[in-house]
Amino acid sequence: MAEHAFETQVGIIGAGPAGLVLGELLADAGIDNVVLESKDRHYVESRVRAGVLEQSTVELLDQHGLSRNVHAHGMVHDGIYMQFNGERHHIDMRRLTGGRNITVYGQQELVRDLIAHRMETGKALLFEAEAVSISGLDGDADPVIHYRHSGREETLSCRIVAGCDGFHGIARQSIPTESLRTFEREFPYAWLGILAQVAPSSDELVYSFHDRGFALLSMRSPTVSRLYLQVPPEESIEEWPDERIWDELDLRLASPGWKLERGPVIEKSITPMRSFVAEPLRHGRLFLAGDSGHIVPPTGAKGLNLAIADVKVLSDALAAWFAGGDERGLEAYSETCLKRIWNAQNFSTSMTALMHLDPAADAFGLRVQRALQRFTIENLNAKSALANNYVGPPFDTPLTGTGAP
Repeated sequence: MAEHAFETQVGIIGAGPAGLVLGELLADAGIDNVVLESKDRHYVESRVRAGVLEQSTVELLDQHGLSRNVHAHGMVHDGIYMQFNGERHHIDMRRLTGGRNITVYGQQELVRDLIAHRMETGKALLFEAEAVSISGLDGDADPVIHYRHSGREETLSCRIVAGCDGFHGIARQSIPTESLRTFEREFPYAWLGILAQVAPSSDELVYSFHDRGFALLSMRSPTVSRLYLQVPPEESIEEWPDERIWDELDLRLASPGWKLERGPVIEKSITPMRSFVAEPLRHGRLFLAGDSGHIVPPTGAKGLNLAIADVKVLSDALAAWFAGGDERGLEAYSETCLKRIWNAQNFSTSMTALMHLDPAADAFGLRVQRALQRFTIENLNAKSALANNYVGPPFDTPLTGTGAP
């Protein structure tokens, strides 16, 4: 029997962007919630992840008073560059989408903001609180999250459980295998990413295809650059000293009249690329959001934004349910979110195939890829589709189309 038992309306597992934003949206709707996070605060605030916020994500943060630092320190971008073997082309997203854009703001910075806000406003957030199981998902009784905190076994009774605890978390694992279907794809390459203490060498992100593989020039602030290289998934980071990384970036990003500025590398890692979707995103009173239910390849910059879209749908549905027992939003949650998720999977997979060198491609396949690259930057409809998918649709827009560039 647990030494301590607590109660709330919504128990949220995971203090990443999905869990923290969900907590704020629910609190603003008058719904009590508790966030449980297995790691310590320093670890959570230091995780380097995505850095592209769609306009809809920023607008949602605006509506709930969570965007002050995003506007103070984020970098608004109206376009991106697509480069193919040294030929650089600008995709004017603002013009092609009727005025929409993206904001570059590091995920870890957003998480710090959200944690600080939650702590300042006195909302419940427990670090080093590891959820170990969830009981009561299949009965009429309220579910219970069993977790370890400060050396004690504790419980959190709640009306609803929101699983925002990532791919390896307990939430999805708590769903019986016969009630869940999963779809997965492993890609034959990984991203070697670095953070460098140097001003970005471009005013916009640069997506570059090269005969040696993909490269991406991004940024985290006016003084910090984020850059990536396509490498084999089995590659070891020890094989990539800083000078080798910069030399390879120089080769793959080279463009006439342009120079890549170098600086001290403050972090580097290799991340395999994968796609994953679980269906459905609900089991009884357990709802999956963010990486616990889906992962997209990073080429389309969709991961964080999909997580925020999930919790927007979930918070609206929960507000209606707690206010008057309206279950329609909860019943439609999985289907509603999966439309956006599969659209994003299609776009992200298409972008990945467009920009990466397939190690198994033959001469024919490479020629077809080059033809698609030319079509993408020469055809107005193709450019428009790419721009609209990249900035993402408004959260309240019914989703149509294929999501392909």
